[in-house]
Amino acid sequence: MDQDLKALLQNQEEQLLRPEIRTSKEALSQLLAADFFEFGSSGRVLYREEEIDETGIGVVDMQLSDFEIKPLAADVVLATYRIFNVEQKQSSLRSSIWKFQNNRWQLVFHQGTKTM
Repeated sequence: MDQDLKALLQNQEEQLLRPEIRTSKEALSQLLAADFFEFGSSGRVLYREEEIDETGIGVVDMQLSDFEIKPLAADVVLATYRIFNVEQKQSSLRSSIWKFQNNRWQLVFHQGTKTM
């Protein structure tokens, strides 16, 4: 497994938790592919083009752990990890599909599933 790629993608996932990234449409557009969509742990479906306005996607207090990647193709990687939502005291399993396009890794799909 490519440790540099793992570190890069973990850093990008962690950036998506930071308030300054989540509240910047410009920063989000660098990380999220144009056709990005998400199945949230709330059950809500989010599409980049429909849901992200000038104020971003909202601030959260979450901690990421147990980050792993699995290559699916030369330019596609599945990332899996756990999130702990500090405010809600709720854990969830997360999966993301990252694709190398436009000369950078961009998030094309994300899913969150609450755990007991």
